[in-house]
Amino acid sequence: MKNFFILFLFVPFIVHSTQNFNTAKTKLTKLYKSNPKQTTFYCGCEFSWADKKGIVDFGKCGYVSRKNLNRASRIEWEHVMPAENFGRHLQCWRDGGRKACKKDVTFNVMEGDMHNLQPAIGEVNGDRSNYRYSHFTKEFNQYGQCKSAVDFKERKFQPRDEIRGTIARTYLYMSDKYNINLSDSEHKLMTAWNKMYPPKNWECERNQQIKKIQGNDNKIITAQCN
Repeated sequence: MKNFFILFLFVPFIVHSTQNFNTAKTKLTKLYKSNPKQTTFYCGCEFSWADKKGIVDFGKCGYVSRKNLNRASRIEWEHVMPAENFGRHLQCWRDGGRKACKKDVTFNVMEGDMHNLQPAIGEVNGDRSNYRYSHFTKEFNQYGQCKSAVDFKERKFQPRDEIRGTIARTYLYMSDKYNINLSDSEHKLMTAWNKMYPPKNWECERNQQIKKIQGNDNKIITAQCN
């Protein structure tokens, strides 16, 4: 009986410890293969899969590489809320950044949360870095017809209109689930975008599919989809 009680106590830890970034990427790749005709997050380009490699037809979507064609040629899984934003709340991050957090169970769970991961053209993912989301321009000339923009000097990234609500609900979800503080300006922006851009069919469907895989939904999305 004593051994059973000890095992019971450790079950939640075992379950959560299996959630990590690599596992999440594998499961998301399978999810998106089962849902063709979805598009890259920041640029809205349709993409296909060759085994585990995501491929974008630039000619079809009008994307033009800004600088790094090699990285632009692959799909990467982007953390909508950057790893630094949720990692810096942990002691391991303060000790040595992302590298030091690789053995931290709490960090691995947050880093592998599929609700916070979206498929992005690698170059745009790299350019976004950990820049804060903002709204600062009406000109989009860095990536061809892609309607997202980056201000490297001010460390800001402006996402296309169609995904602003998704970004907002992701930030609010991460903040609530992992007790991550948002700045006043960030909270105000995300609250506004959540109201201005309600979820569409794919966001609702994706949320429920991730719930089946990961075991939890983004309740902020669910509340607006029912």
